[in-house]
Amino acid sequence: MLKLKPNCECCDTDLPPDSRLAVICTFECTFCKSCAEERFNSVCPNCGGELLRRPIRPADKLLSNPPSDQRFVKAHPECAGLLS
Repeated sequence: MLKLKPNCECCDTDLPPDSRLAVICTFECTFCKSCAEERFNSVCPNCGGELLRRPIRPADKLLSNPPSDQRFVKAHPECAGLLS
């Protein structure tokens, strides 16, 4: 089951479970669409895998299968200066 991480690990933008702007790799590294395309050319900077749109979990399944609430940000060189 996908963790549905709550933020972009580059710019820390919120990515709620129903976001169509969340992208992931096969290891569930999570980025916003903007960072994925503009900074990483749709290639995960952690594993080299393809970054694709994260599927949206149906709202009625979120109660029994909630998204993660643990935020994660990683210091990628491409993300320097994005966080305050």
